[in-house]
Amino acid sequence: MKFVAIVGTNADFSLNRNLLRFMQKHFTKQADIEILEIKDLEAFHDASQTPSAQVIAFSDKIHAADGVIISTPEYDHTIPAPLASALEWLGQTKALNHKKVMITGASYGVLGTLRAQEHLRRILQSPNLAANTLAGEEFFLRRAAQAFDEEGNLKDTQVVAQLDQYFADFVSWVKD
Repeated sequence: MKFVAIVGTNADFSLNRNLLRFMQKHFTKQADIEILEIKDLEAFHDASQTPSAQVIAFSDKIHAADGVIISTPEYDHTIPAPLASALEWLGQTKALNHKKVMITGASYGVLGTLRAQEHLRRILQSPNLAANTLAGEEFFLRRAAQAFDEEGNLKDTQVVAQLDQYFADFVSWVKD
C-alpha cells in the first residue's frame, strides 16, 4: 500500500512533520509512506494561474497514491494559510477528487487540532476537492512538544495504540 503524507505547514520546525515521520517509521510494514512538503509550493493566487512544475509533481504523487494522510497544525482555530493555498492548487489539479484521506494533527495545546481538523474535513469535502475522509475517526496529538522521545518516537503507549487503531481502520477502508 502506497500513501503520501502532507505536512500541513511550511514551518521549518513542525510537530506535524515529527508525527508523520513517526508514522512513516512505525507503519513501515503496513504501508510505504512518502512525506510531501507544502513549503515547496508557491502561493495560490487565482484560478487563472497555471500550475507550476512543483504543483504538478506534487499532484502526480497524490494521484499515484492509494491514500493520503494530512497532518495539520491549528492556527487561530483553523488550518494554516499555506495548507489552504496547497489545497487550492490540488483543487485545480483534481488530485484529491475521490481520494481517501486520513486527517491527523499535532499541537502544543490540550485540545490538539480539533477545530482545524473539523475545518479541514469540510474543506476536503467541498465540490472542488471532492475528497473522501474517514468518517467518525480522528487523531489529535495533544501537548505534542512533550510527546516524542529523543529518537522521534511517541512516548505514550495509549497514544500509540490509538494511532495504531486509526491507521488500521484507514488501511482497511482504503482496501475496500
